[in-house]
Amino acid sequence: MPGVGTNSIIDISSFQGLPDFKKIKAAGIVGVLHKATEGVGFHDSTYAANKKAARAEGLLWGAYHFGTGSDPGKQAEEFVRVADVADDELLVLDYETNGHGTQMKVPGAKQFINRVLELTGRRPGLYSGNTIRDDLGNTADPDLAKCWLWVAHYDSPPAAPKIHKTWSKWTLWQYTDGQAGPDPHSITGFGRCDRDTFNGDEVALDKFWKSGGTIHP
Repeated sequence: MPGVGTNSIIDISSFQGLPDFKKIKAAGIVGVLHKATEGVGFHDSTYAANKKAARAEGLLWGAYHFGTGSDPGKQAEEFVRVADVADDELLVLDYETNGHGTQMKVPGAKQFINRVLELTGRRPGLYSGNTIRDDLGNTADPDLAKCWLWVAHYDSPPAAPKIHKTWSKWTLWQYTDGQAGPDPHSITGFGRCDRDTFNGDEVALDKFWKSGGTIHP
């Protein structure tokens, strides 16, 4: 089990279908991050239904967008519209290698983030692992540093400066994809899935999440 933070978050997409959020909550999960959009034109088919069901159970909610090489401003506008997040819900840019299409790069990520900021008054978090490290090289980026970091790292607890010196710490750590990484990999009554831990206690997690990610832990 990860030895740091509050291990009570999962991230899902249409791949998991329509989960039983009552069982997920009973298993100790308090927050769900769900894919909403990808590029321009792709909307996750289960997003709206799962958001309604999860919020009905009192779970914290967040939405993420998988970035591609298409127009970053249009991606941001579509994401904000489809995700339809409230002030107490999270927004995230998923910045990773795209194995089946065009690739978002750092300038596009910055345009996306700035457009989300214009539309919502807040910056999204940035989800990444090796991709952001490889693309930034050894250069710290002061613009991306304003986004809270959700790091993918299927090993021992990561030190953010070792992931990239742009960030002094991580906020969320995706420690398993349901197969690789430390245990636990599954949720009682749900099965294997991406699991995440928060860099802080339950009180700090609730405060951070309900601020829409504007109050960093």
